[in-house]
Amino acid sequence: MSQSTSSTAALDVALAVLQGRKDDWAKLAIRDKMALLVAVRSNLKRAAAKWIDLSVRAKQLDPASPWVGEEWVTGPWALATGINGSLRTLDLLSRGRLPTFRRIRTRANGQVVVRVFPPDGLGWLLLNGCSSEVWMQPDVTRDTLEERLAVFYRQPSPTGAVALVLGAGNVNAIAPLDCLFMLVAKGRVVILKMNPVNDYLRPILENVFAPLVGPGYLRVVCGGTDVGAYLTAHEAVDTVHITGSANSHDAIVFGTGPKGAERKRLRQPILKKPITSELGGVGPCIVVPGPWSDADIRFQAEHIATMKLHNSGHNCVATQVLVLPERWDKSDRLLEAVRQVMRSLPQRPAFYPGSAERQQRAVATHQDAQSLGGGSVARTLVTGLDPGNAGELCFKDEIFGPVLAQTSLPGETAAEFLVHAVRFVNDKLSGTLGATLLVHPHTLRELGPALDQALADLRYGAVGVNLWNAAAFLLAESPWGAFPGHPLEDIQSGSGFVHNTFLLEGVEKTVVRGSFYPFPRSWAHGSLAFLPRPPWFVTNRTAQTTARRLAYCEMSPGYRHLPGIFVSALFG
Repeated sequence: MSQSTSSTAALDVALAVLQGRKDDWAKLAIRDKMALLVAVRSNLKRAAAKWIDLSVRAKQLDPASPWVGEEWVTGPWALATGINGSLRTLDLLSRGRLPTFRRIRTRANGQVVVRVFPPDGLGWLLLNGCSSEVWMQPDVTRDTLEERLAVFYRQPSPTGAVALVLGAGNVNAIAPLDCLFMLVAKGRVVILKMNPVNDYLRPILENVFAPLVGPGYLRVVCGGTDVGAYLTAHEAVDTVHITGSANSHDAIVFGTGPKGAERKRLRQPILKKPITSELGGVGPCIVVPGPWSDADIRFQAEHIATMKLHNSGHNCVATQVLVLPERWDKSDRLLEAVRQVMRSLPQRPAFYPGSAERQQRAVATHQDAQSLGGGSVARTLVTGLDPGNAGELCFKDEIFGPVLAQTSLPGETAAEFLVHAVRFVNDKLSGTLGATLLVHPHTLRELGPALDQALADLRYGAVGVNLWNAAAFLLAESPWGAFPGHPLEDIQSGSGFVHNTFLLEGVEKTVVRGSFYPFPRSWAHGSLAFLPRPPWFVTNRTAQTTARRLAYCEMSPGYRHLPGIFVSALFG
C-alpha cells in the first residue's frame, strides 16, 4: 500500500490547484473535454494489464484463475464503459442535441420509464438479453423528461466546484467512476482520496488520468481517516461523495462518539456541505416459485452463489439474504444446490479487513451455521431464519463477507408470495441499494401486472429481474445509488446517483433484466437471447479470457473483437 500523503501542506497545495482550475473546467468546451476523455481511455488501454497484475497480487488470487476475470470486469471494463457512455452523450451535446432513447413508456400510474441499455448495436451484441430501464420519480412526466437531461450543460454556471471523492476499497472501478461522474455530469474538479485497502492503484490511476491531472482538474491522494477528515472539513472542498458504510457517513456528517450520536439524534450535522453517498446494505435475492427444471435449479444456484461470493463477498450489493417460498416443492432442492456450488468452489482469500471477525460474529450468533470451506474465512450458510425476528443479525447488519443467510415466506400463489416478499425486504432488511428477483418465464407471464407492481413497490435503487442487480453498476448508462429520500440521520444505503452517462435527473431506481436461461438453453425455450454463462459468474471457466477481451473491446471499441469474445464466452 502507498504511504499516506506526507503533510497537510501537500493537501493544501493540491486543493489550491483545483480551486484555481475549477472555473476553467466548468467552462471548458465539450469537444475539449471529449478529447481529454479519449486520451484517458488510451492510457487505460496501456495500463490495464498492470492494473490487473496489482489487483491480483493484492487480493491474493492465482494469476491463472478464472476469478481474475472479476478484476477485468470491475476494473478496466467498468471504467471503459463509463468513459464510452460519457463520450456518446457529450458528442450529442456538442452538436446541440440531447440524448435520445430507444424506448420510453409510461406506467398506468403515470410513472415514466426510460430504456437506457443497450445504447447501441455493439452493446446489444456483447450482453445480449440484458437490458436496463430507469424509473423516474413521480414528478417527472413525458413532457418534462427533457428538462431533466444534461442539466449542467443546458444551464451552465460560470463558476465551478471542488468535489472530494472518498474512494471505496473493495471494487477497483468505484473510485475512478465516481470521479468520472463528478467531472462529466456535475462539471466539478475532483480530489480523490484512495481507500487504504486499494491505494496501491494510486500510481495507475494517476497515469490513466494524466490528461486530467496535468491541467489541474484531478488530484489523487492517499491516507487514512485523518486525511479524510482534514479534506472533508477543508474550506476549499465544496462537495463530498463517499462510498463506504453508513457508520463512516455518520462520522463525517455528525462526528464520532457520544457527541456524534447526540447530534444525529437531534439532526444537527456538523458537515455543512452537500454530501452524496453509496453505502451498501443487506441485499436480498427473492426466488419466486415456478416450474423450475433440474437444469434451472443448477444454473440459478450458480447465479445465487455468484451474488454472494463474487469478489470474496466484498460487494455492497452482494446477496446476503436468500428469500425462498416456504410452500414451493423445489425450495429445498435449490438450497441444496446452492450449498453444493458454494462448497465446490476452490479456496479463496477473503482480502477485505474485518471479514474474519464479521463471519465469526455470524457463526457465534447462529450455532447451526454451516461452514462450506473456502479458506481462512469460511463460506458460511445460515438457514431457516425467522422472518419475524426484528433483531436478526443477518437482517440488520451488512456482514460484507462470504456469509449467506436464508429465510422462507408464505404464499399460496406466486403473486401472494411476491407481495409477502416485497413487504419483508422493504420493512425488515437494512439498506435500499439493490435487490434481485429470480422468476421463471412461465411465472413472469402468469404474474403479468403483479410483477410490474412488485418492481414499483420495491424500495431499492437497483432491482434485477433474472439478472444480479449489480449489473446496474456495470452498465454505466444506468444510474447507480440507493432508493431516494433518506434523511441524513437515517441514511440507509445513501443519497444520490452516480454513473448515469445519459445524465438523467429525477431518478427513482434502475431495473435491469436478463434471461432466465443461458445460451444455448435459452433458444431451446423460445428465448432469442444468446448470452452464455456470464463472465462474472464465479463458476465461469473462461472468465479471465472473456472479461479481458470484453475490456479491450470497450477500451478500443469495434466489432473486430466479437469473434474472440463469442468463442471464449461459449466455453465458459
